[in-house]
Amino acid sequence: MNPPEAIEEELDRFWESQTSAAIAMDHQPSTWGEPSEPSPPTSEDNEVRQFGDPLIRGVLEKLNELDGIIEEQTRNWDIERIARVDRNILRLAIYEMLHRDDIPPVVSINEAIDIAKKFSTENSGRFVNGILDKVKGKLMRPARTSAN
Repeated sequence: MNPPEAIEEELDRFWESQTSAAIAMDHQPSTWGEPSEPSPPTSEDNEVRQFGDPLIRGVLEKLNELDGIIEEQTRNWDIERIARVDRNILRLAIYEMLHRDDIPPVVSINEAIDIAKKFSTENSGRFVNGILDKVKGKLMRPARTSAN
């Protein structure tokens, strides 16, 4: 596992690359043929980072626990055979369900399904839903409300 400093460096590089990509996409030539100034990061970008960083850190800190839960729900199926995108979607959603009392489990499940449908295979939404529904059934908290 990466030490906390390495995680911080990786997250900084990730967010910098995201900002650079967004700026490059927004960088359109002006009407006079000179490049326009790129847009600075917005408060929305900052909110995404403030929400995303703790989730990424949490998943990395609890990776063995999360993988164990996934393996329990996918009997006779090696976790390495699960598509990387699906595996990481499952890790993130299960982390939210277990460790983020401010997020109702059904919200985590619905978001995970939507992400799987958009970024993975045509069957991934159903696969992710099936695994997360089993995990939800074992939770000791309400599925439709936050615990806060």
